[in-house]
Formats: sequence, C-alpha cells, structure tokens
Amino acid sequence: MNYGFFRAACASPDLIVADCNFNADKIIDSVRAAYELNVQLLVFPELCITGYTCGDLFLQRKLQISAIENLERIAKKTASCDCVILVGLPLAVDNALYNCAAILHKGKILALVPKTFIPNYSEFYERRWFSPASENLPQTVFVSEKNPSVPFGTDILISDSFGSGFVLGVELCEDLWVPVPPSSSHVLAGATVIANLSGSNEIIGKAEYRKNLVKMQSAHTVSAYLYANAGCGESTQDLVFSGHSLIAENGSVLAESKLFENKIIYSDIDLERILQERRKTMTFAQCAENSGNCKYRKISVALNPRISRSNTLCRFVDSHPFVPSGKIERAERCSAVVQLQAEGLAKRLRHIRCSSCVIGLSGGLDSTLALLVTCRAFDLCGINRAGIKAVTMPCFGTTDRTYKNACTLAKKCGAELIEIPIADAVRQHFKDIGQNEENHDITYENSQARERTQVLMDIANKTNGIVIGTGDLSELALGWCTYNGDQMSMYGVNSSVPKTLVRFLVEWFAEDSKDNELSAVLKDILETPVSPELLPPKDGNIAQKTEDLVGPYELHDFFLYYLLRFGFSPAKILYLADNAELPYTHDFKLKWLRIFYRRFFSQQFKRSCMPDGAKVGTVNLSPRGDWRMPSDASSAVWLEEIDRLK
Repeated sequence: MNYGFFRAACASPDLIVADCNFNADKIIDSVRAAYELNVQLLVFPELCITGYTCGDLFLQRKLQISAIENLERIAKKTASCDCVILVGLPLAVDNALYNCAAILHKGKILALVPKTFIPNYSEFYERRWFSPASENLPQTVFVSEKNPSVPFGTDILISDSFGSGFVLGVELCEDLWVPVPPSSSHVLAGATVIANLSGSNEIIGKAEYRKNLVKMQSAHTVSAYLYANAGCGESTQDLVFSGHSLIAENGSVLAESKLFENKIIYSDIDLERILQERRKTMTFAQCAENSGNCKYRKISVALNPRISRSNTLCRFVDSHPFVPSGKIERAERCSAVVQLQAEGLAKRLRHIRCSSCVIGLSGGLDSTLALLVTCRAFDLCGINRAGIKAVTMPCFGTTDRTYKNACTLAKKCGAELIEIPIADAVRQHFKDIGQNEENHDITYENSQARERTQVLMDIANKTNGIVIGTGDLSELALGWCTYNGDQMSMYGVNSSVPKTLVRFLVEWFAEDSKDNELSAVLKDILETPVSPELLPPKDGNIAQKTEDLVGPYELHDFFLYYLLRFGFSPAKILYLADNAELPYTHDFKLKWLRIFYRRFFSQQFKRSCMPDGAKVGTVNLSPRGDWRMPSDASSAVWLEEIDRLK
C-alpha cells in the first residue's frame, strides 16, 4: 500500500544544441537512473531533444527528422521502464511547426501536446519558428510510419487506470506565465498533476519569481506542479540557462534544484492529499462544474505502484506540523498567533464593555499563555491591567514551584493576584458526597477542577467580568479537561492553539521580554512538567505528569493535524509518523495512536458545547466552525484499522 504517494521527477541532463543523438543518449541515461529511484513520472525540459536555442535551425528539415528519429529511439530504449516520460521536440504538422511535449510510456508515444502561448518579446523570438496551438488542430498527427496516428492537442490528460488519482495535464514554459494558464483548465477537467517543460533563461531575480509562480499555481489549482527547466548546455550568445527545476504541491515546494547543477530532482507527491483538499474545498468542484471542461480526451495507462510501506518516503514530513521549523518563521508565526488571540478577546471586551477578566493561574503553560494574551488584549483596548484578576487556588497537588511562578507572573504582568486556597472547600464537598479523601480517583481530581471553576465564575460575577478559558486545542482533542470544570469559560483564548505551539508561544514571550525577571519566570515555567497538579506531590515535586497518562503531546498534535486537516486514515497517519523525525519507536506510536482515536471519539460531547475562542490556524475544533461531529459517533471503523496495523 502506498497511501496515495506517487514519485515524480524533473531532469535537466547535459545537452549539446542541435545534436539530437547526444541529447537522446543523455535522456535515456536519465530515464534509467530515475527508474532505479522508483520514479513513475519524469519530466524533461522544453525542446530537450534538439535544444531550446537552435534558432533558425528549427526550420531545417534535417533537424526535424532527427528529432523524430530520436524520440522513437528514446521510446524504444526506455520501454522496459514503467514510467511516464515527457520530452520536448519540434514537430511539423501540415503547414506549421509546433513546439511540443511528447508523452511516452513503455515504448509508446501516447500523445503530443503543443505549446499554447508563444513568446515573442525581449530575448524570446519563438513566433519566428513556432505556431501557437489553436482550436482547429487535428486530433491526431502522423509522426512516422511507426507512429502514423498519435493523439495531438492541448485537450489531453493521462490517467492511471489503477485508480491512484494520477491524472496528468501538460503545458510548456510560457503557458505558465500568462494570466490564465492552460493548467487552470486542465485541473478543472480532473488533472491532479501538471508537468511543465520549460526553457526559461536565468537573469537576476528570475529564479525567485519563477519559484513563487510555480508555488502559487500549484496552490491556485490544488495540484502537484513539476517544472523542468533547460540546463546549462543551452547557454549561448546572450542567454544563460541554469536548469532551475521545481516540484511543488498545493503551495509548498517539495524539491528544487540548485542553479547550474544538471541533476535529477524527485519527490513523492501525495495524490490523496490533493484530492482530499479539493473535496474539502467544495468551491473547487463548483468551479469545475461551471467551467464546461468536458471536451478533454483521457488516455489511460497502467502504472504499477512502486512505493510501498517498506520504502523510505522521499518527502519531508514535519514532526511538528503546527510549528514552523525556521527560527525567523517561527517568531513570525508566534507574533501572528498572539495578535489573533488578543484581537479576538479585545473585540469581546469592547462589545460587552468589560474591563475585568478572571484567569485561574496555575503556573503552567496554558494559563501563562492565557494571561499574557489577556494583557495584550487589555493594552489594545486601553484598559488598566489591574482589571485582570489572576486567581491562584492551591490545593492538594500544588507545588511550591508552580505556586511561586504563578505569583511572580501575575505581579510582573501588572495583574491583581488573588489567592484562594480551596482545600477546605473541597474537603467539605467530599464530606457532602461521601468521598474518601484517600481515594485518589476521578472524583477526587475533578472535584478540585470544578471547585476552581466555581470560584472563577463567582469572582467574575463580583467584578462584572468574564472568565478566560486556558485549555488548548490538544486538550480539547483528547478530552483532557473536566466537564463543567476547566472545560467551561466565557472565552477560550487558547482553544485553537495546540500544545506544541503553546510552548513556543511562551518561549517567544520569554525571548521578546525586556524584563529579565519576567523572562526568567517564563523560562522556568517552560521547564516545568505539564501537569494538572491534582494529586499530592512526592517529595515536594509534581507527582502527576500529563504526558505519562495521555502520551506525548507532540505525537497527539501530529495525529490531530493529519486527522482534521486532510482526513487521512490511521494507517497513513502512522506511516507519516514513521517517516517524520519523531523520537519514538513504531510500537510506541501505534500504542498512543489507538489511545488518541479512542479519546478523540469518546470526548466529543465536551467540544460540542465549548466556549467561543479565536480561530488562529487551519485546524480548529469549534462546533460553530471547522468541526461538526456527532457526540455519539462510533470509532469502531478507525480502531479496527489500528488493530490490524503492526
């Protein structure tokens, strides 16, 4: 099983202008090398059989015939390779010469696609030799006696008969640079992969522009886009070529060649991800339905899957998909997230004319972030931070470390610190309901959580304020919150922020702060184990560590991202986890994957009535926004698949 992955490549081999025999040899060598890498689609540059810079030699009949002879030689010599191959050549059809992409598979010329937009400006003079594709093209063309009737036109798609989701559309170089590229029509007709055979020369700044163009077209069309560019051998007279090739998928670059290095680049395209994204974004289907693109011809090929679970995935899988890996990008993300959180809360405060917020401050990560964000919101509204009531409620599991950190944090933020020990109130409650204090069960723990929520709500009533929820996205996913306890508030500022990102947000505040004491306490909070602190400490230290009970949050956040963002199966999510740099064994990940699904399904009732909270990312669990799930849905189908995994 390959989970929808399809290996594709771009090649810019060595080339001699107008030497079709030499060029064909290099193309054949590249095909064989790529096939050894399990490549299923290989795209070469524009006019790669002849060379892009042949100039008036394109009009020489000898060059045209040599190109056809070598096209057929390439097809024959690569017949044993189960790989779709795209090469470029000039082709004379009736009274015109066309700049074409030839599509080959197992020794056959499947189709020829002519270039639609022919540049004739600046350094480009293609209209001197080539005609643009038009609506009046013949459906088939005579190539040679061996290939007397080959499908011809821009209305051709190549699809995999095995149902992998691979549907290929083709355009050439300038086609991408126009306002409405042919690929926009191809994808509406069903193409999931676009191949561009290009002969784009290099000038200062063009590589970055080209990269952005490819990225955005792949995003705009929700597709994989392969851009194979002419290499160094094309450089002649005033033009220099660099072989800058790219593979992008839905706005992300999967592979990119270095300039002036004629090498094969390849990556595993996720066809399932592309189709899932299109299905989720329903306007894509609406646009396709309204486009009238029903005249495309589809040519079917049988491509045996060459990637399996035993293969290493040739694709970067981010172990922390919610958190950018680069320091600069991460800082920018943190700043943007905090701004969204603060603006959302500020709007609520202005709307209800509120100048008081109540936060249960535990000295842990989530409540720390909630307080810091609330301070930002108060600043945005011009409200004195003294209106923030930071309530610390020590009880059976509170340690000196978290207590002191909470007190210091409240002081440094300018909030009013309110200390209310709740042990006596909880003991009275135990007495009322007949709970043995020595029995440290779920009632023992949740009684403390609900007592804290009651205190916060009542203080909010007294101060004409609102309670700020501190729970994060990861806790909501796992149901790691007490129903009608910390699950409830008037506004949850962290509700769409996963735990892995919470940590980086607090770290960002620590690094950004000019107050050394505040920075120090934030760093100590970061080093404190994540815990609800509901069980008595051992030797003064935290006895109850959340990740020992529910598993590592970096795993759960990984599972959550691919479950919600793309709807992947448990098997595929585990496969991705095995290909990410996560410091856990396969069996360890499998164990917590099962627990994740069990908890995720069983705890929906807590999410069905969760408070408002700002959406800050693409993944959110609000029942009013991104996630509408029955509270009583069965997890059997998912758990059965997990039970079959090894």
